[in-house]
Amino acid sequence: MSTGYNNFVYSLTSMLNQIVPVLTKISLLPKLIGLINPQFRATSPYLFLRQAAVLADINLDSLMASGIRGIILDLDNTIVSEDDRYLSPEAVSWVSQAKQLGFKLFILSNGKRRYRVEYWSQFLELVAINPAKKPFPAAFRKAMNVMQLSPSAVVVIGDSRHTDVFGAWLAGCPSIQVASLPHPPRWWEKLLGKYVQTPYPKDRVLWDFQPQNHYMKR
Repeated sequence: MSTGYNNFVYSLTSMLNQIVPVLTKISLLPKLIGLINPQFRATSPYLFLRQAAVLADINLDSLMASGIRGIILDLDNTIVSEDDRYLSPEAVSWVSQAKQLGFKLFILSNGKRRYRVEYWSQFLELVAINPAKKPFPAAFRKAMNVMQLSPSAVVVIGDSRHTDVFGAWLAGCPSIQVASLPHPPRWWEKLLGKYVQTPYPKDRVLWDFQPQNHYMKR
């Protein structure tokens, strides 16, 4: 990943570190988003940070009733932890159920290990873009073009505000943030993690994942 992109993400998280807590406390964030992006305000069934503990907690019937027909999924720390230690409980079954209900699904991943993205793309039978360079909207728009859906009909689901949620907003899509699966924190997560991610609930079960039984590195 380029140095310029990393610098952009760092600058963005620094900005969020300063403004998000203040705006959230005074309940201005949804209003501010609506003012900046009227299309998002008018068409999205969500305001901004609609949250769930895990992927399987998201009610698919509610998405369907809200006019959602496509789902863009993050991979790392949303479906599987980036160190491959944990799998989000019932995530695979949830994806299968979503497909049975007629949703179109897509994976967007910033992960550097392409073999992992290829594995999950094949295992879940979902098209994936990697590297997606979230939060830049190009990959989101490409996914929507493939699904042949408008932004208001596509929900983005991921664990990070600065890549998944912010990227969804830039693309005009609603978003749902899930808690981050436990993983070794990167340096910037130690500084800003509490602002860009939600810790995994201590009272929720975790499923172990054995990468040696699944991946074949290339």
